[in-house]
Amino acid sequence: MSFSPPVIIKLPIWRRRTLLIVVLLGFCVLLGRGIYLQGIHKEFLQKKGEARYSRELKLPANRGIITDRNGELLAISTPVESIWASPPDVVASPNQLNALAKLLQIEPAVVVKKLTKKNHEFVYVKRRIPPELAAQVMHLGIPGVFMQREYRRYYPAGEMAAHVVGFTGVDDKGQEGIELVFQNWLAGKAGERHVIKDRQGHIVEDLVAVNVPQDGKDVTLSMDRNIQYLAYRELALAVTQFKAKAGAAVMLDAKTGEVLAMVNLPTYNPNNPVNINVNGRSRNRTIVDTFEPGSTLKPITAAAALESGNFKPDTLIQTAPGYLRVGTATIHDTHPQGLITVAQVIQKSSNVGASKMALTLDRQFFWGVFNQLGLGTPTHIGFPGEASGRLRPYKIWRPIEQATMSFGHGISLTLLQLARAYTVFANDGELRPLSLLKLNEIPLGHQVFSAETAHQVKDMLEMVVLPGGTALKAQIMGYRVAGKTGTAHKLDVGGYQKNRYVSSFVGMAPASNPRLILAVMIDEPSSGEYYGGTVAAPVFSKVMEGALRMLAIPQDAPNDNVVIPAQGAPEGEPEEAPEVKDAPAGKSVKEVQEST
Repeated sequence: MSFSPPVIIKLPIWRRRTLLIVVLLGFCVLLGRGIYLQGIHKEFLQKKGEARYSRELKLPANRGIITDRNGELLAISTPVESIWASPPDVVASPNQLNALAKLLQIEPAVVVKKLTKKNHEFVYVKRRIPPELAAQVMHLGIPGVFMQREYRRYYPAGEMAAHVVGFTGVDDKGQEGIELVFQNWLAGKAGERHVIKDRQGHIVEDLVAVNVPQDGKDVTLSMDRNIQYLAYRELALAVTQFKAKAGAAVMLDAKTGEVLAMVNLPTYNPNNPVNINVNGRSRNRTIVDTFEPGSTLKPITAAAALESGNFKPDTLIQTAPGYLRVGTATIHDTHPQGLITVAQVIQKSSNVGASKMALTLDRQFFWGVFNQLGLGTPTHIGFPGEASGRLRPYKIWRPIEQATMSFGHGISLTLLQLARAYTVFANDGELRPLSLLKLNEIPLGHQVFSAETAHQVKDMLEMVVLPGGTALKAQIMGYRVAGKTGTAHKLDVGGYQKNRYVSSFVGMAPASNPRLILAVMIDEPSSGEYYGGTVAAPVFSKVMEGALRMLAIPQDAPNDNVVIPAQGAPEGEPEEAPEVKDAPAGKSVKEVQEST
């Protein structure tokens, strides 16, 4: 037997050193990577690890309720459940997925798509479902599928208060109305709970103590739900009867400026706010829509004339022959009245009489009256989207513009502004701020007219609803009423529209000591009737009568005070608009209308 010695291979020294360096470098890289991951970048790894078992559960705050002035509910939150999933943790059989889709009434393909988003750690499957349905979903026992408590807003008053209360979106954030204005006040502050869950979704341990949610605060509106319903019902009947495009009404507490009712048609259901932008359903017309008020502005012209010292209620004004030339334009009365007093100008709704009073006034003084009443400026009631209207600077007024503004043309305002302006006749000439919230004390206002002027104009307004006036249908049994009708052609592209009207009535009761003010506007009545005394005044009468009796306001007249006109007899001198009829000096009616 022979023995072979082992073969020893010696590497060149440079190769040994190179191998050693490579090994050392590799070790250094691994060491550096370990230090980086365990020291510098450890938060990333910790978050990734915690994501497998750790969850932050949001504890939603209960949104504050909204009530009317008497504590009646207008908006309240009810508990619901939302189903969500962590796609990386979902383990479900086809049968379970089909059962889940069937319970939630979702297409199976949609459910599969949501639960297979592996790059998402949180996805909603379906939100705001009844708690009993959520319990059935959880009974399926699908790992990675969870339920979460949320709240859904419910509006007991429904359509009739939609434009005031508004509604919330799917995330319980205010989208319109009071819900939007008082979002931060109502919403509160959500809490949270940091827990460890197993793959079945069961809570194993609380890591952090519960951060208790802070519920939202309640809001008490100035609105009276019963009066709101009454106004909604009567306005809806009138819009239907006269085949109108839209309607609006607003009632104020004459002493405090609180809004007791604010109604708009068409409306929408805030419990299911779909297609709310169709036909302007979401618009609060009393606040965001402007219109030319027509003859409802004549009492303000009369008040300005009385304040100037040049007129008294019994001052005679010659309105014959029934028209007035102002430059190249001519202003007409529907029926010539002849020699009448200032009070009769309001009672008969004479455009010529109002124009003659206005043309004697200093432009800056006349503009100042409108401005002090808040015309051309927002009421600052705090509602989103409030319009300011349009009151042009007095420096650019021409005589025809000064004349037409005296009977409500060439100026635009909102129904809320108009109702507020009439508060001066109920409060000894003082204009008070408005409020959508219930007040505990009467706010301070500012004096616009003297108490004597306010009383004198109020007496004139009372004549409007008596025989010889334009609004017999505004009378109320057992109560004295004061108010004014308005009928105006609508202004559109190309001038005033021939057969499109805005009919309105603004009034107060009881006239002896006004407690309530109501303004009614009917947009584009198309049944053949369009005068304010025929279309809007009856709505005023029914709503005001109901509100006076609901609030137990004492009567100030006998029960036989209502005067019914004879069959076929005129109820008063109708108003016609546009009041600028022709232009004999070669200027077209359209040019005159556009100038106003």
